[in-house]
Amino acid sequence: MSPSTGHPVSQVQVPAPGGGRLWAERTGAGRPVVLLHGSGMDSRLWDAVVPALSRHHDVIRYDARGLGRSAEPEHPFDDVEDLRAVLDHFGLRSAALVGLSMGGETALDFALAHPGRVASLALVGASVSGHDWPPSPETTAYAQARRRGDAAALAELELSVWAAMGRTAPGGELIAAMVEENAARRLVSEHFLAGAPERAAEPRLGLITAPTLVVHGDRDHPEIAAIAHRLAADIPGARGHLVPDADLYLPLRTPARLTELLLAHLA
Repeated sequence: MSPSTGHPVSQVQVPAPGGGRLWAERTGAGRPVVLLHGSGMDSRLWDAVVPALSRHHDVIRYDARGLGRSAEPEHPFDDVEDLRAVLDHFGLRSAALVGLSMGGETALDFALAHPGRVASLALVGASVSGHDWPPSPETTAYAQARRRGDAAALAELELSVWAAMGRTAPGGELIAAMVEENAARRLVSEHFLAGAPERAAEPRLGLITAPTLVVHGDRDHPEIAAIAHRLAADIPGARGHLVPDADLYLPLRTPARLTELLLAHLA
């Protein structure tokens, strides 16, 4: 039982397509909402958002394949199919999807593949499949760290580039713990991640039919801001919001403001 909401909390292992298990948690009551975290993180990203959100909604969060408490993959997997498996496990015909970074990319890909199963979208500091990231020292350093299998370098890059506000900002210690604990597992997970080769959401954003909220922080990477503007412009009816005093990790940097935006969008 959650002490903040009075609703029971259930934690389960969801069978993943092709083998393995996905750790998932469900709490609250109301219309269902599924929370998807970013690359190199886990579902603790949503710790400061779930209590208020679950007072009004049936909230499900899960650890992506190979991260957090989910099993490491041993074969190629598809994160869109993993999301479908989570919805099926909980008997949800459709749900609102809230995705951050990689989680936002997965939510968009899922909405294009299974439009009838997405009640609404909230894209938080989201990436998008098919986006051509410009060359930069950061992208080069990421590629080199992956080639070397250097988990420590990967974690250091994640924290310096995407959590630029640092450990002393709100949520800083939890952000650092998530990133450092998941760095080595991330290398394994990304090695096996195999979405469909033709998957590219960016040129098909006009086909999204779900009501969409696009949020990004004013301290986030400039390319995330560029993607956010593209999402808000190209998804029919999408609404964009810029949140002050937040880098990529909005759910831990500014949880009250993000929760307010999500509740208004989901109402």
